[in-house]
Amino acid sequence: MFSGIVEGTGIITDIEERSEHIHWKVQLPKGSGEGLEIGASVSLDGVCLTATNIEDGLIGFDLIQETLQRTTLNERSIGDLVNIERALRYGEEVGGHLVSGHIMATGTILDITYPIEQSGEYADETADIRIGIPNSLIDYIFEKGYIAIDGISLTIGNVDKSTGFYLHIIPETLRRTTLGTKSVGDSVNIEIDSMTQAVVDTVKRVMIRERE
Repeated sequence: MFSGIVEGTGIITDIEERSEHIHWKVQLPKGSGEGLEIGASVSLDGVCLTATNIEDGLIGFDLIQETLQRTTLNERSIGDLVNIERALRYGEEVGGHLVSGHIMATGTILDITYPIEQSGEYADETADIRIGIPNSLIDYIFEKGYIAIDGISLTIGNVDKSTGFYLHIIPETLRRTTLGTKSVGDSVNIEIDSMTQAVVDTVKRVMIRERE
């Protein structure tokens, strides 16, 4: 499990195609690799992956076709940045919301607006980002609800079921994550808040039974 509080961005340093999977080597942000052991879970752009080898400060991950087909990781190249979060440890503060690292779908950035003029360093800027998502997820999107976008725990802003929903991003999130590098048309990984999903699905089942 994760909290959606991204520690920083890692760099993909190598991508190797193997017989049945893809092997990545990733340089983690400073301090994130301390105490990391083979078998540990790490979130890369919100996708829970297992560290398979550690060599010269680089962490290896194996990506199977299921992962590549369901997430944006199939779009990544050597040199790209990815959001990094180590798995939660017992007793740690959950600063965002509980995130499993199991991506439900991908969405598309439809619009990015900066309320004030950018300086290029994200010192004081905020950003309003509009996300389009598949119709299958729209029932789980509520204003002020939680959502994980590329592994980042965020609060949902205005919702228009025909045109998507807004995220209002603070400067620290732009600096610390890949959101500061995104452009209109880019794809993002989406994980719905598990509690929201459970409540919505339960209500749907009850309503179906009452109509029978």
